[in-house]
Amino acid sequence: MQAEITIMEPLSPVSRLFVSPGFYGVIVFTLGFKTRCNSSAIVEGIKNTWIKLPRFSSKVVMDDKKNGEAVWVPVNVRVEDHVFVPDIDHSDITNPDQFIEDYTSNIANTLMDMSRPLWEFHVLNIKTSNAESLGIGKFHHSLGDGMSLMSLLYASSRKISDPNALPTTATTRKQVGSDDNWWLVARFWLMIRVIFTTFIELFKSLLTLCFMRDTKTPLMGKPGDRNGPRKIIHRIVSFDDVKFVKNTMKMKVNDVLLGITQAGLSRYLRKKYGEDPVTEKKKSLEETRLRGTIAVNLRPETKIKDLADMMTKGSKCRWGNFIGVVIFPLWIRSEDDPLEYVRRAKATMDKKKISMEALVLYGFIKFTMKIFGVKAVEAITKRVFSHTTLTFSNVLGPNEDISFFEHPMCYVGASALIGPQALIIHYVSYADKIIINLAVDTTVIPDPHVLCDNLVESLEIIKLSLLEKGLHKMEV
Repeated sequence: MQAEITIMEPLSPVSRLFVSPGFYGVIVFTLGFKTRCNSSAIVEGIKNTWIKLPRFSSKVVMDDKKNGEAVWVPVNVRVEDHVFVPDIDHSDITNPDQFIEDYTSNIANTLMDMSRPLWEFHVLNIKTSNAESLGIGKFHHSLGDGMSLMSLLYASSRKISDPNALPTTATTRKQVGSDDNWWLVARFWLMIRVIFTTFIELFKSLLTLCFMRDTKTPLMGKPGDRNGPRKIIHRIVSFDDVKFVKNTMKMKVNDVLLGITQAGLSRYLRKKYGEDPVTEKKKSLEETRLRGTIAVNLRPETKIKDLADMMTKGSKCRWGNFIGVVIFPLWIRSEDDPLEYVRRAKATMDKKKISMEALVLYGFIKFTMKIFGVKAVEAITKRVFSHTTLTFSNVLGPNEDISFFEHPMCYVGASALIGPQALIIHYVSYADKIIINLAVDTTVIPDPHVLCDNLVESLEIIKLSLLEKGLHKMEV
């Protein structure tokens, strides 16, 4: 009995939140393949990689000896029981893309069996407009956050150009500080800005927790509503177009994606407000308070090689849910200049970058969990989510084509379904593509494809605006 107790590992505070009955969360991802999928190769690949990670071969149990605290308990896993190959009658499928949307949404809306390891993988040999076959995975959010699970995916893959090499992801270059006489002054001023900005942002978060709620719009459900059925859709756009805007306006990819989101949501709401005069539409949008919760990776660096070593050599690396949240006010206006959406996104994000809001809130959640328990954290988290409109995240993927267990990939999409919000937007990059992923509550947003069209159109409008203004520099 003593040996059995020692192998039990307690869940992290955020993972404990995700296994609570009132805050169920899963991550659903879609892999598009360039060839037909060999399910036997997928099973064998998972046996040699994922199963070596403790959480993929453990189940969650409430330990009575620890006051019902959730713990990981290792179990024997038969991979074949977690890999599903549905028998599809292709003659009945007139629209493969719609079939995949419905299949993925059905997976997302089906509760997971908590009595076994919390993951599954579906293999579908059906040709769509973007892929020859697909793999659809579903992970319970207690296994890890989006960054952990996407890194796991890439650690299980190899470059097509070099089958023995791990994928490489786009990295953000850091500014190197100068060593002139003003260095100490600049560092001191930065410290003052960090303290002041953190205080202001935490005060705003407190107001949100207490009473400040977003304006009621067609994107937001009623207070206290339970989640309706989630619809998952995705759209592929050019990463080169996003980079064009990024390089021309001298900002980050995340700034551009937030700008596109602000422009797309503004277009969608402007149309939803009907056939009012333009001035009335502008007035309605200007009076709209619409905010999103943005997931922030708190790890100093996430290395794909560390995860690969963990699966092959049993080494240690930081794994699990290590994320914070910031509340981001979205600029919802009827702008004559579409570039203003991107400028506003960068200005707001620059403030968030020097704030310690995400780290402080993460520490607050840990403290509350330890002192008051999971029920208190669940109530706090639900209140913040119910007072805001959407969740947003962006994950940079591999910068060249890769193969997943010897299956060449053409794209990867992912959505994390958590909280009571009716709209969740995730952007995932893959080689020269950006995949826009929407997870929506169809009882609130019955036309998710129209919303997605507005996001795609906004990118094109912003790019054309730059070309018309001649702000870009021709490469020679």
